[in-house]
Amino acid sequence: MDEALLRTLTPTVIGILVRRGADFAAAEDAVQEALVEAVRAWPDDPPRDPKGWLVAVAWRKFLDAARAETSRRQREERVEVEPMPGPVAAVDDTLQLYFLCAHPSLTPASAVALTLRAVGGLTTRQIAQAYLVPEATMAQRISRAKRTVANVRFNQPGDVATVLRVLYLVFNEGYSGDVDLAAEAIRLTRQLAAKTHHEEVAGLLALMLLHHARRPARTGPDGSLVPLAEQDRSRWNTRLIAEGVDILQAALTRDRLGEFQAQAAIAALHADARTTEETDWVQIVEWYDELVCRTDNPVARLNRAVAVGEADGPRAGLAALAELDPTLPRYAAVAAYLHERDGDPVTAARLYAEAARSAHSLPERDHLTRQAARLNAQLRS
Repeated sequence: MDEALLRTLTPTVIGILVRRGADFAAAEDAVQEALVEAVRAWPDDPPRDPKGWLVAVAWRKFLDAARAETSRRQREERVEVEPMPGPVAAVDDTLQLYFLCAHPSLTPASAVALTLRAVGGLTTRQIAQAYLVPEATMAQRISRAKRTVANVRFNQPGDVATVLRVLYLVFNEGYSGDVDLAAEAIRLTRQLAAKTHHEEVAGLLALMLLHHARRPARTGPDGSLVPLAEQDRSRWNTRLIAEGVDILQAALTRDRLGEFQAQAAIAALHADARTTEETDWVQIVEWYDELVCRTDNPVARLNRAVAVGEADGPRAGLAALAELDPTLPRYAAVAAYLHERDGDPVTAARLYAEAARSAHSLPERDHLTRQAARLNAQLRS
């Protein structure tokens, strides 16, 4: 196996696929698949024309992926933006694919990354952002996962916990990212809930419904981001809120608390408040304490700092924030908000501008830029 030859041919083959009509990211993924196939096949049967072999295999991989993407989008189009309550009538093989990609031969992290890329339709960059790692690191992780399963039989499905993690990340990308996958994630989680009495499946479904209920109020007519405190709560979907709360309460009665149930409890407390001022921030902090105890997740700790700032004042929130890594996504935005609450608009304006420069989405960047401009205008007046 001439690995140097493969490295040399890779950019050429990508260029050929792009000229044939593939976008660059899809061409890159297809060539990665072809390289995995080459590592497996070439030692026993080396091709006479390595470049031609790679082009043919990569183009076939691209066409397969394109057909799979078309099928996935057709499934999504069959799902309404506001999912219907209760059991799902139509069942397809998508959920089974999630379980098969969560193969026991893979680590949970690799299985999640592979499933998000192969079945969920997310890009490597989106997955890397969800995991808070560089894109190159995630690309290597996905490539290793593909190589690991290249010669295994997909007859041993993965565990529920790994599939839940995938569904959670797909929903988050659909809820706040560039690709609308939220309704599809809810549909699949409903299917899973219908097949099992797992408390965390119920917790995840409740969490999705409670977050999805607020979706109509999350953006303005121009697409601008509307923070939770400024949302028109009359636009929240009370049907989805009621369903989510019922599912959560039933799960909590089983007394087997998990991270998704804890997150759903926090979302339910937000949904229960008629105004921001009526929010039970003390209880929200207690649920964040439960969540941090179970996961030690840095994003949960960041959100907890906000809740502490609301419950005990901005100084307490800043003290909680000081214990965290300043390179965390949204760290600067949280710091800006707490400094503004603490009466320090100069620092807040600087931090809002810093947060805007590192924002992952255009609506978030525009919102943070407006916050910085608002404070700077006040300082000049």
